[in-house]
Amino acid sequence: MEGKLTKLKEELQKVLEKEEIIVDDITYEKKGKYNFLTITLDKIGGIDLETIVEATKKVDKVVDKANITNDSYIMDVVSKERG
Repeated sequence: MEGKLTKLKEELQKVLEKEEIIVDDITYEKKGKYNFLTITLDKIGGIDLETIVEATKKVDKVVDKANITNDSYIMDVVSKERG
């Protein structure tokens, strides 16, 4: 799975670089009964909700094409936390 996630991260970065969005992290983990694919995005100066929504549309297409698993999962596209 790790290799698939690395390749997915590279593909997502190619698609999102035009908007200067950074793919910070991708994880796939089981929590309770559900599997979660979490994609964390960032941008210099921060990333707003509208940008996350637009990026999610592009991310969804790339993730579907990548077909990383046959299991069902919930995809979360989130922004990197600022501290």
